Amino acid sequence: MSSLAECPHPATVGSAPTRSAMGAGRTALWALILRDLVVLRKHLFEFIVRTLVQPFLLCFVFLYVFPKIGQGIGGGGSPAAESAFATVLVPGVVGISILFQGVQSVALTMSQEFGYTREIEDRVQAPCPIWLVAVAKVLSGAVQGLISAILVLPIASVVHAKGVEAHLAMHWWIIVTLVPLACITMASLGLLLGTSFEPRNIGLMFGFIILPVTFLGGTYYQWTRIAPIAAGGWHWLQILVLVNPLIYVNEGMRAAFTNAPHMHLYVVFPVLTGFAALFLGVGLRNFRRRVLS
Repeated sequence: MSSLAECPHPATVGSAPTRSAMGAGRTALWALILRDLVVLRKHLFEFIVRTLVQPFLLCFVFLYVFPKIGQGIGGGGSPAAESAFATVLVPGVVGISILFQGVQSVALTMSQEFGYTREIEDRVQAPCPIWLVAVAKVLSGAVQGLISAILVLPIASVVHAKGVEAHLAMHWWIIVTLVPLACITMASLGLLLGTSFEPRNIGLMFGFIILPVTFLGGTYYQWTRIAPIAAGGWHWLQILVLVNPLIYVNEGMRAAFTNAPHMHLYVVFPVLTGFAALFLGVGLRNFRRRVLS
């Protein structure tokens, strides 16, 4: 007869090491991100075309066609003026690419998943909190925005006519900090838009939000150069565009990739961080409400 001391403790019989809730959530988060990246790899050609067509056309028209036909751009028709405009435009093209990637990879995808088929229900069954599913979508969208920036910058910097040159200067500490922050901010905006608009109203999102954000986001001009637009000494346009997150992204891109005048970085970094927190917070609330409805 064996002694009691030799018997295994009841709690240890058939037990297996268990992961903490944080560890399980981290594994689920990585799996969700990896799933999106696998889908991206399968549709890599579509992603590259979608990413490069608009930036290529912008640079082709403004920096190649216009100089070739003698139509002045950037406030003048001289090579110096055209090169100055190219220096302003190229970082703006990178910024607008990050915006569109955030909207397309997060907002449009999410509007489809919340549509009639309710594909989102497959995601929220993962062993993690509901909000973590939305965070995974934002992070995968931010990665796609980062990839688009890497693809667009060299394309935008070389598409120009002879005599027109974008004067680029890489400031690496700004690049490695600001570009990821911009990608997260735009992906968070995509989450907010994707959870705010019904699939049948997605066209309104582009007409009433994306279009004004694009044209008033400083893609084609510097924020510091629109001060002369004033009424009664009030620089109304320069103040009005401060509610546009894209203006901070584009000004940050100019600080990162050129020596052109730009908005102070001690304004750009905190405001972009605030926009990211605001968009993510409201987007997570909307996401939970839409999932549980």
